[in-house]
Amino acid sequence: MKKENMILWGLVLLFAVMMSVPYLVPHTGFLALFGIIPLLCVERIATLSNKKHIWIYHYSAFVLWNAITTFWVCNATVGGGLFAIFANAFQMSLVFGRFRLSKKKFCGALPYIFLMVTWIAWERFYFDAEISWPWLVLGNAFARSTGSIQWYEFTGSLGGSLWVWASNLSIFGLLVSLSDGSIFTWNGKAKTAAISGLAALLIAPFIVSTAIGSKYEDAMVSDENLEVLIVQPNIDPYNKFQAMTQDQQNAILESQIIKDLAYRKNDSTAAPLLIVAPETFTGDIVVGQYERSRTWRRFTTLLKDYPDVNMLFGASAYDYISAAKAPSYTARDLGRDLWVESHNSALMIDGTARTEIFHKSKLVVAVEHTPYPRIFCKIDDMLGGVMGRCVGQDEISLLNVKDTEGQNIKIGCAVCYESVYGEYYTDYIRKGARAMAIITNDAWWGNTPGYRQHLSYASLRAIETRRAIARCANTGISAIVSPSGKILQPTPWWEQAVISGQLPLRDEVTFYVSHGDITGRVCTFIFVLLLLALAVRFVTSRRSAQ
Repeated sequence: MKKENMILWGLVLLFAVMMSVPYLVPHTGFLALFGIIPLLCVERIATLSNKKHIWIYHYSAFVLWNAITTFWVCNATVGGGLFAIFANAFQMSLVFGRFRLSKKKFCGALPYIFLMVTWIAWERFYFDAEISWPWLVLGNAFARSTGSIQWYEFTGSLGGSLWVWASNLSIFGLLVSLSDGSIFTWNGKAKTAAISGLAALLIAPFIVSTAIGSKYEDAMVSDENLEVLIVQPNIDPYNKFQAMTQDQQNAILESQIIKDLAYRKNDSTAAPLLIVAPETFTGDIVVGQYERSRTWRRFTTLLKDYPDVNMLFGASAYDYISAAKAPSYTARDLGRDLWVESHNSALMIDGTARTEIFHKSKLVVAVEHTPYPRIFCKIDDMLGGVMGRCVGQDEISLLNVKDTEGQNIKIGCAVCYESVYGEYYTDYIRKGARAMAIITNDAWWGNTPGYRQHLSYASLRAIETRRAIARCANTGISAIVSPSGKILQPTPWWEQAVISGQLPLRDEVTFYVSHGDITGRVCTFIFVLLLLALAVRFVTSRRSAQ
């Protein structure tokens, strides 16, 4: 019994390590194609030996996977990090529990198909849930192995999740047939078909990816380009307000910008330039009263000498509302019938004082967003206001870069966490964005894998939409991301840096952008059908037992 337990726990650990490595080490995404097999082996061994409380093994496996991969969340918030690890693992364990339940009523391969579609349906649901943390979507395992997933322009990251499950289940099925000897009863054609099919499943996506990717080798070369200046000020967010005034922070950013703008004063042929600064660079923006902001005044004044220069930067923005009663559940009471609503925003400005603003919609739970505000905002009030209450936009809106002829170049700006959401991100392109920006502040996590993982997810979004990205991170890593997902000119971590380059302006729309997440929708539909069939089986079996 002790030997059996050691084997089971060894398989649990092997699963956690194999599934974590692709998120931590570049070019190891292929491990995910057979990384779930140890967990499937745990389930089979435990079932055959009539082991009780099998859930302990798969829940522990998911906890370890989450902990190894996303432990860095605890650097910003210990409570939030632990909750993310254990709650996410719990949901994964529920999916696996449904699979074990289905084995009681389904036979053959059907329970495993049910497991696959249930998992992918859950991943898709997670993208839109009020409490959402889809960091470990299985398809994200290839974010640092982009050469193998150029076909994400058709399927999105859930296509990668389907590939992971199909590969793992196929290999596991072959191993089971070898262990029980059933493979030896197959005829030659069946064996050939099984082995050939598995080989195609494992190899074909790489071949297809290479063929598709070759079309985008020169994707950074275009007839129309937008010049960008990406500025990484490297301001420690934990000392941002204690050690530095906003004027001092503005001075750092301005000194970085001025050097690269000097030549434009005497160059009448200079192309439009977009300066990109990071998320929450300033905290003094009042929506609709921008002139009250020192930051806004300073940079609109600076840009007066550069009529072809636009600036995009992040801000903590505020709406002040006079009302006798709370205008919303998220509004905080300032007293004397004054309320405030907060936003994590991106602003576009130029030297004419033109100002456009976009409020981040995909908000980090608890840190920025109080879920189910009708209930939890009241609880938060009783606790003294410990949760974030940012308000996001209901719909995505684009920002405009003015060119030298006064024409608009439409771009989208994803703020930090929004770049994790593939189908949400495509809305920018559907609305007409020709290039993208991502502004973020990843310094909260310290020098951990978190900021590198976040950077790699930008590659997924670039492939899915075939839009180049200007990514600006407060302390790194800032970069330009090509439409093929290549990371260009990455900055060092925790250093001031400036990137100068060009983004190709593209109008093509990928299949994924046009049709959305078909993989997720189809798997959800199959999941519902199988769930109904499972329910019918349970009802009929109870009646027959009576």
